[in-house]
Amino acid sequence: MDSVAHRERFAAAMTAITGKLPFGLSRVVAPSVVGYLLINLCTFFLDLALLAVFHGGLKLPLPVAVTLSYGSAGTVSYIANRVLNFRSHGPLGRQVPLYVVIMASNYLIFVLGLTNALAAAGVFYELARVIAACCEGVYLYCCMRWLIFRDSARPAAAAEQAGAANQAVAEQAGARQAGATESTAEPESSRRASAGRPER
Repeated sequence: MDSVAHRERFAAAMTAITGKLPFGLSRVVAPSVVGYLLINLCTFFLDLALLAVFHGGLKLPLPVAVTLSYGSAGTVSYIANRVLNFRSHGPLGRQVPLYVVIMASNYLIFVLGLTNALAAAGVFYELARVIAACCEGVYLYCCMRWLIFRDSARPAAAAEQAGAANQAVAEQAGARQAGATESTAEPESSRRASAGRPER
């Protein structure tokens, strides 16, 4: 029951934040995008903190420390996005292996590949890592929404369509009620006008 309440509160908060976005972004940005950015920003700092602990504190070799910190942050990201952001109920047996493959491909393509390629091309490595992180964010969000948690994308679309249909029905009902009010008001005024006329 508490998990359901947490999910609802998180969804309401992300919807409220999305509604306050400037420059018309609230019409094109989905609340799940805001939730994803918030969760993955937190897991990014978790990644950095664990890296400092594993490499700086425990003196583990850098490749081992990077792998452990990246894997731990990725696990937290998966759980938080599944439970809070996408509210997926898909089978773990399908989602977890797919998520591992996507995270491994992301690590090879963006964390290592793109960062090193940009640095080799003369881009400062800090800027190269930021550019790679932006590409990584877009890649992971698309994979999460349409591949890993695709069971939650269909209900969301269905809910939006149902909401639009309900709004259309309500507008039609309101129009019919307004028309009925006008039609009943006109005879009443006619009766009053007739009552005010003197009989001949």
